[in-house]
Parts: sequence; C-alpha cells; structure tokens
Amino acid sequence: MKSRIGLLGVAVAALFQVAVAYAYKTEVIVKAENKADFAAVVAAIHQQMAPGGRYEFVDKNERAQIDTNFGEMQSLFDKYGTVAQMDQAAKVQLFNDQEAINAILTQRDDKRLICRTMPPTGSLIPKTSCKTYREIQAEQMGTQNYMQRLQQVPQPVGGH
Repeated sequence: MKSRIGLLGVAVAALFQVAVAYAYKTEVIVKAENKADFAAVVAAIHQQMAPGGRYEFVDKNERAQIDTNFGEMQSLFDKYGTVAQMDQAAKVQLFNDQEAINAILTQRDDKRLICRTMPPTGSLIPKTSCKTYREIQAEQMGTQNYMQRLQQVPQPVGGH
C-alpha cells in the first residue's frame, strides 16, 4: 500500500511539473513593424541590459551577437522602411534576427523562473524548488565573493 501511495505521489508531482512547464509562455521581446518602432525597441533593450536591468546578465559575447543582429535589422529597416514593404527574403532575415535576439534575452531574463526537483537531505521524497534567474545569479555571485574573501584571509605562518 505504501509503495502505491509513493508511486501516486511521484506521478502527481511529475504531472504538476509538466503542467508548470507548459504554463510558461515565451514572450516576444524584440518585434517592430517600422523603422521608428525598431529604434525604440533597440533603445529599450540596451537600457535593460545595463546593470540592474531585466537583461543585465547578458554576457559580452551575447551583447556582441545582439548588436550584430540589431545592425542587420537596422539595414533592413533603412532599405525598406516597414515590414510590409519588405520582400520575402528580407522578412525571413528580419524574423531570424529577431528570434536570435529573443532567444538570448529569454535565456538571460532575470524574471525567468527555473524549477528544480531534488530530494532534500535525509529524505527520498523529492521537492520542487523554484527561483528566478536573478536569485540564482545572486546566490552564485555571493558564493564567489565568499570564496574570494576566504582566499584573501592571511594564513598563519608556522606550525602553530
């Protein structure tokens, strides 16, 4: 009887995790229909990549990739003005550039919720713990700072 209840609990937990995974909806971050809208989107994204912004955890290489994609998109808007005036090849290029940027920003979004299922110490019953990407980054930086402080503490000289 206990094993049936245990298996039922695991099955319910698995279904709950699947439901949570499907409940998360990918947000379209970069999308513009014309040159003016695009300029506003670029400015807003660059502002959010600054320290304290929603996308502050975008690293140097990812920023370079985003700027490259923004440059390609700017060229398309300079040439055509609006999405409606673009030919099919230009629309495909614009879409691919948008998707590349959105993928990076979604991955580095400080509000992205990350859930992990692990059994706590001393138990076989797994528990799900969810944290935002910002919380995880803060914990990692705190640990790194702690380790650096430990390394800077002078070590006693001699055998005492």
